[in-house]
Amino acid sequence: MRYYARKLGFYLVALWAALTLNFFIPRMMPGNPVDTLMAKLQQRGGATDPSVRRSYELLLGTDTGEPLVTQYFSYLANLFRGDLGISVSVFPAEVATVIGDALPWTIVLVGIATLLSFLLGVGLGAVVGWKRGSWLDSLIPATTVLAAVPYFWLALILVAIFATALSWFPLNGGYDVILTPGWDGEFIASAVYHGTLPALTIVISSVGGWLLGMRNMMVSTVSEDYILTAQAKGLRDRRIMTRYAARNAVLPSVAGFAISLGFVVSGSVITEQVFSYPGIGSRLLQAVENNDYALMQGIFLVITVAVLGANLVVDLLYGLIDPRTRAGN
Repeated sequence: MRYYARKLGFYLVALWAALTLNFFIPRMMPGNPVDTLMAKLQQRGGATDPSVRRSYELLLGTDTGEPLVTQYFSYLANLFRGDLGISVSVFPAEVATVIGDALPWTIVLVGIATLLSFLLGVGLGAVVGWKRGSWLDSLIPATTVLAAVPYFWLALILVAIFATALSWFPLNGGYDVILTPGWDGEFIASAVYHGTLPALTIVISSVGGWLLGMRNMMVSTVSEDYILTAQAKGLRDRRIMTRYAARNAVLPSVAGFAISLGFVVSGSVITEQVFSYPGIGSRLLQAVENNDYALMQGIFLVITVAVLGANLVVDLLYGLIDPRTRAGN
């Protein structure tokens, strides 16, 4: 029990530190969201007198007349009430609404792509590691090269080949603009069609890392005594590979997969930008360009909670799976 209490305490402190950085870092950036909003208002012929500016400062929580510490405690109080503020870049929408609209797109795209790359990489890695030294091992350098390729470069290559040259997939967007978002079959089919190329980019870039890690763990596991014992008993190779070797070799990969799920909500900013995909990464870039403190803080909060939550789950699971990790705590 003491072990779990210490873990929970550590992550609570980490969450507080992340929230504090989440407040101060955007305010260290040049520019002001009120200036951005006032400029937009002036372009549309609206009033830009001091009273309007003061109203926007109070609305956005960037009151320059208050000390930064006072703003910080107001930010924490609003946060615990679930009030993430008003977005400048999507004014006058609430930040929670903007994130709620974009987050499902990223979770579906990056989540499914991460799951596919994990299953494909682990499966191939188990086979390659079991048959080490065979021609399958020659595939490893090619996959590691793909893992080192930048997302944006690979995305542009796929767009040039499959979207422009072959016209198999659309160039950009998350769905056909003539459709109304909903859970009907036509819209879902359109969303899957538009998301295939971005997902393929993530899978190709990620599968090499899972494959290499699983292959190395399989090579190490195959040399263990219990594998030699199973072979001496005359068990079939397929059963030894799946029930004994792969089952133990996959544990580090499972831990890495659990942590990578925490980063799913952050999406892939570059990939979403190349494909103009309506995910959380595009919203984050839009918030940075418009000095949208509230939206940046809201997105960083969601990412932070997801990553810390995934790490906490992994720590707690490891404490249950391997009691040795609790030794001395």
